[in-house]
Amino acid sequence: MNAKESRKPKYDLEERLLDYAASIILFTEGMLKTEAGRHIAGQLLRSGTAPLGHQGEAVSAESPKDFIHKMKVGLKELRESLRWLKLSVRVPLVKNTDTALPVLDETEQLIRIFVASIRTAKSNSLRPRDP
Repeated sequence: MNAKESRKPKYDLEERLLDYAASIILFTEGMLKTEAGRHIAGQLLRSGTAPLGHQGEAVSAESPKDFIHKMKVGLKELRESLRWLKLSVRVPLVKNTDTALPVLDETEQLIRIFVASIRTAKSNSLRPRDP
């Protein structure tokens, strides 16, 4: 292992969100080409790729309050994606609904990560600062 690899975090949310956005793109490409399928695919494509950008903005936040706000927006997009994914399975808008299971699971995991990150950021922002 070289010095650069040893500095890389074991857990990289950006990489995970990149993988997630890619899986959303691939999932929507496989949806039925009906009117409903195209509509839900468009909605899911927008909400499912947005958290990557919002997390990127949060990393460059100007304040703890700004960080929390940007993460909350990403969380909203993940929750929206979860609903579109569930609907696409319920109808179904994909030929094989099993293809949705890993994407649904990752969406739920990312929601938990965003909730925990927001909770931690709120807790840290309430702590008194050393002079």
